[in-house]
Amino acid sequence: MKCDLLVVGAGFAGAVVAERAATQLGLSVVVLDRRPHIAGNAYDYFDESGVLVHRYGPHLFHTNSEKVVSYLSKFTEWRNYEHRTLAAVGGQLLPLPINRTTVNELYGLSLSDEDECQAFFDSVAEPVELAKTSEDAVVGKVGRDLYEKFFRGYTRKQWGLDPSELHASVTSRIPVRTNTDDRYFTDSFQAIPIGGYTEMFERMLSDPRITVRTGADYFDLRDELEFGHLIWTGPIDQFFDLEFGALPYRSLRFEFETLDLPSGELEFPVGIINEPDERVPYTRRTEFRHITGQIGLTKSTIATEFPSAEGDPYYPIPRDENRRQYKRYASLAEARSDVTFVGRLARYQYLNMDQVVAQALQAFDELAASDWQDRRC
Repeated sequence: MKCDLLVVGAGFAGAVVAERAATQLGLSVVVLDRRPHIAGNAYDYFDESGVLVHRYGPHLFHTNSEKVVSYLSKFTEWRNYEHRTLAAVGGQLLPLPINRTTVNELYGLSLSDEDECQAFFDSVAEPVELAKTSEDAVVGKVGRDLYEKFFRGYTRKQWGLDPSELHASVTSRIPVRTNTDDRYFTDSFQAIPIGGYTEMFERMLSDPRITVRTGADYFDLRDELEFGHLIWTGPIDQFFDLEFGALPYRSLRFEFETLDLPSGELEFPVGIINEPDERVPYTRRTEFRHITGQIGLTKSTIATEFPSAEGDPYYPIPRDENRRQYKRYASLAEARSDVTFVGRLARYQYLNMDQVVAQALQAFDELAASDWQDRRC
């Protein structure tokens, strides 16, 4: 198989670079993915009940980048969707991220404004001079009790480590609010592709100069491939044959259940219910029709999420020693002018979808500015 550009991975990182290279530079592109479908972890499909399901867990698009929105809008229209999450704590369903409503309902208080709420947080916080761990980051903001109720058990399940063993960035991603805004995200653009993510990817990869092969493993085919340049979006440690050992990742396992709801109602009050209690074996449950906005159905599909140490790599584990190990691989990558490493797994970063798109657009710009004519095969 011969092409100008070989792209390994048909998720956001690979699809963006493939689309740009084909349509803007006229390169012939082959996209390989070992899974039997495109769209990576954003892959969605209609199940037997007609519910649009996210196979690898809920994918909620949000961004402040006009450039990213403008680019993706070439391939989809959008349904506005502002996501809300509730956490099951002490027999109650409480807003997460923690806000004034959370505090009032949990403790039976009547804090009436942001100043009063901040004074409450200040009264229970245990600040540290430098928040090095996820425990530091939370306890320093909201104190020990809220940390134990909302964060510690969930984090231990999600990462297989205590928050005291994880970098502060893990929990500092989740804001704490003194107002009553119960949206999970506050980005200026929050929406879901109408028709789903897979349909958007099909359009991204529809240029006749792009050939897509699913169920195709690069390592099985590399002796048959002839190409000018490689875009690698898989795990960087695998590319280098685990030369410095396997980088640690967390994976997920999903169980799907379809409920009969004859009146067309929804089972949950919001899209996702978190389960912070460590005694509950799963972390969260998602009812997809909240996200997709499907109406007129008498069934609803729910996914239950079980974190795991085994399975496909989902999340790089944010610890200093893992970052040091990654940097050894990064030094090998920097020496390879024939390969570009893009995306969450290739750069061992915890990235949102919009961040991956932005990174891929940047990678394409750098490719276009290079001697790309030499990359033709």
